[in-house]
Amino acid sequence: MEQLLRVQNFSVSADGVAAGHDQSLERPFGEDVDPSQLFSWAGATASWPNRTDPGGTRGLDDYFTRDFTHGIGAEIMGRNKFGPQRGPWEDHDWQGWWGDDPPFRTPVFVLTHHERPTFTLGDTTFHFLDTSPAEALRRAREAADGLDVRLGGGVTTIRAFLEADLVDTLHVAQVPITIGTGKTLWERPDDLLDRFHLDRVPSPSGVTHLLFWRGDLSGGSDRPG
Repeated sequence: MEQLLRVQNFSVSADGVAAGHDQSLERPFGEDVDPSQLFSWAGATASWPNRTDPGGTRGLDDYFTRDFTHGIGAEIMGRNKFGPQRGPWEDHDWQGWWGDDPPFRTPVFVLTHHERPTFTLGDTTFHFLDTSPAEALRRAREAADGLDVRLGGGVTTIRAFLEADLVDTLHVAQVPITIGTGKTLWERPDDLLDRFHLDRVPSPSGVTHLLFWRGDLSGGSDRPG
């Protein structure tokens, strides 16, 4: 069975902004972007992994939140998603945003121009690669042990893999806010229709789930899965 490269639960504003400029430790999504606005749809669900109180919504948003780890054997992310440091790694003691037990629980391949030694936290092992998207995907598929690979972001990394024509499916949650400035995934979703089919599925939360899949998946089937 083909191992897919999947983008899942990637949130953008109505004008396509996924992150601001000037990312820092205090502002992981950069200036002008409040992550609570982009991710409140997932945080409100019953399956949100950081939920500390009972309850939460069920339905479509909860389905996508619950499905985030299903069938995933490895993740690829850009350095910006791992942390705010730039240039050569000056602090190897700092090991990412997620504390001692990162949520990935798979091999994670971090794309960077400045490699650093592999390390493991909990059930997650981070590898640091200075390589092309195609080679990173080859390494991730090898580590995924037959399961799919998730392309976790950030937006620059997803765009690089789209430009290399390596992405098989995308789930993008379009949030009904306008940010106006920052790093954009696209000018408009229809920009991808030269390679992908697209379903737009509105949610009662106000989010529109955009589901892209390649027409050549599953031996020519028009639908994923």
